[in-house]
Amino acid sequence: MRVTPITPDLVRGALTLEPTEHGLAPHRLPARARAQGDGQLAMAEAQPSGVRLVLRTAATVVELDTLRTRVGYRDLPLRPDGVYDLLVDGVLTARASTTGGRVLRLDPATGVAETEPGPLGTVRFEGLPARDKELAIWLPHTEITELVALRTDAPVAAAPRGDRPVWAHHGSSISHGSNAASPSTTWPALAAATGGAELVNLGFGGSAMLDPFTARALRDTPADLISVKIGINLVNGDVMRRRALGPAVHGFLDTIREGRPTTPLLVVSPILCPIHEDTPGPGAVDLDGVGAMRFRATGDPGDVPAGRLTLRVVREELARIVAQRAADDPWLSHVDGLELYGESDAADLPLPDRLHPDAATHARIAERFAARVFGPGGPFAA
Repeated sequence: MRVTPITPDLVRGALTLEPTEHGLAPHRLPARARAQGDGQLAMAEAQPSGVRLVLRTAATVVELDTLRTRVGYRDLPLRPDGVYDLLVDGVLTARASTTGGRVLRLDPATGVAETEPGPLGTVRFEGLPARDKELAIWLPHTEITELVALRTDAPVAAAPRGDRPVWAHHGSSISHGSNAASPSTTWPALAAATGGAELVNLGFGGSAMLDPFTARALRDTPADLISVKIGINLVNGDVMRRRALGPAVHGFLDTIREGRPTTPLLVVSPILCPIHEDTPGPGAVDLDGVGAMRFRATGDPGDVPAGRLTLRVVREELARIVAQRAADDPWLSHVDGLELYGESDAADLPLPDRLHPDAATHARIAERFAARVFGPGGPFAA
């Protein structure tokens, strides 16, 4: 086995690689943006959703040493181990998990976080075809991951990037991949594969808040296609009123346009979430007594006329704003999230925790997004 240094040309989907005591920590926001956010954002952007190592090699064995940090809640069991997906020439071939690592435990009542130390772990893939091939190792989207060492039984080179367009997408935990089966099967990853795009996933659990620093990150990312999925976190975080929503959306899009004036830019409104369709936030967590979490809306529907946000209100505003701006911006378009997951889908595939789609629903959303957006006549059509 030979050791290959992990260099930026082997890593895709990360905006920066931060040197650490053990190796490299992929980040999906630059340092300046991270300094302006809160702890929730810091935790979410450090979980490498969409980040993968892409190699050209004839190796039949690959080992990757990492230091993971699992995030859990006090008095609740930890989530299942994060998953590493191995794609060989674009085909999902194997899955594995690692061991050890730190545990970051959050107390939802007080906001206090405690970190328990743990050792490095290794993920190993073997029995790979003994021929020149492209390997993509997708890092777990649910675990903060530091890259420590890469070992193979044959030389490794960076895979050519080719002419696939780079698609930068921003959204909430649904875009981040909550409840997806694995990192290459989140709905943005599946849609990118179908659409032939290189994904940069800026989906941040609980943190799609129209933050100016996120708009600047999108502006400064060398992307050929950009999409922003706006709404659910604004509602379940109860962070603004209708009066503030319009200027905030305009400002977010204005910032992106400062650096990407003619890049195809797509605004996607929220998918159906019954608890927040007509009831404002904030959202809250319900425990069912056996360690499972479900979500509920705690606002008063009677406050909507006074400006409280619901998903219906957000959809109306986004459609209005995009229609207004599109008169002067022919590269701007809009997709109603209900086209991706609506009432009939909720009857067939309800949201298990009332907020996040399950693995089957991720696949359905991806299929519809790819057909609507990357397909013939779509805003991201070739």
